[in-house]
Amino acid sequence: MKRAKIIIYGDVQGKFFRAAIQEKALMLDLCGYVKNNDDGSVTAVLEGDETDIDEMVEFCKEGPRGASVDDVEVVDQDYKGDFDDFEIRY
Repeated sequence: MKRAKIIIYGDVQGKFFRAAIQEKALMLDLCGYVKNNDDGSVTAVLEGDETDIDEMVEFCKEGPRGASVDDVEVVDQDYKGDFDDFEIRY
């Protein structure tokens, strides 16, 4: 199992990015959360299978229709088993 923090930069807020990440995370059976940041970026913290997290990272590089991703930063973290589901945080 793996845990990763993904920060997505660009025109990514107000584009249903959080909802798209949540939908993809549920399809991949990933747990964690996604939230908007004050600087206009979006952060997702994910726990699950390494290949599923890698697939999510690739998804974040494109994002949903209407979003424009400039950069994606991935920070590997120690798996903790902190989450039971995946949620959008406000």
